[in-house]
Amino acid sequence: MTDLFTLDAEVRTDLGKGASRRLRHANKVPAIIYGLGEEPVSITLAHNKVWRAQQEEAFYSHVLNLNVDGKSVEVLIKDMQRHPHKELVMHMDFLRVDAKKAVHTNVPVHFINEENVSKAGATIAHHVTEIAISCLPANLPEFIEVDLADLEVGQTLHLSDVKFPEGVTSDELAKGESHDQAVVTANAPKGKADDAEGEAEAEEAAE
Repeated sequence: MTDLFTLDAEVRTDLGKGASRRLRHANKVPAIIYGLGEEPVSITLAHNKVWRAQQEEAFYSHVLNLNVDGKSVEVLIKDMQRHPHKELVMHMDFLRVDAKKAVHTNVPVHFINEENVSKAGATIAHHVTEIAISCLPANLPEFIEVDLADLEVGQTLHLSDVKFPEGVTSDELAKGESHDQAVVTANAPKGKADDAEGEAEAEEAAE
């Protein structure tokens, strides 16, 4: 999969909507590289290479190498525009990264041992599909793993319950306790939840 994270690119000087349209007809993807205080650079990439790479989940949270006219540039993908109906990437934005500077990006969440909770009769509610993190490029994970093995019915796991890889921190938690977002909840089955509420009301009436 490594070669999917290295893409050849060419600098383009023919800009504008008309130029971009011509590039797409030639199976090229217009894109831009920016960041690190340097001037933005407009580039083009081969659509078939981009289309293959973007099908991999790790493509969106991995440091990519762009060979721009023979010069290697390390980047993260920050935005991708796709055609609403066709299998076509319309435009891409890349952000330059520095190996010595932390990057801020979103990475997908993988939930494991979910079947353990389902067997207990709970319904799993995923509140997030990705988490905003900060880390050095070398520590950038492809995903964050959330283990549900010990999740009990009626329990909610928050960001503070997630075990982040070494060198990786949550952007939201860095803002304070009030940003400790819910990540996943094991909801009790509807019937059992109603029974529990009924028992509680009966106890209150008896008192």
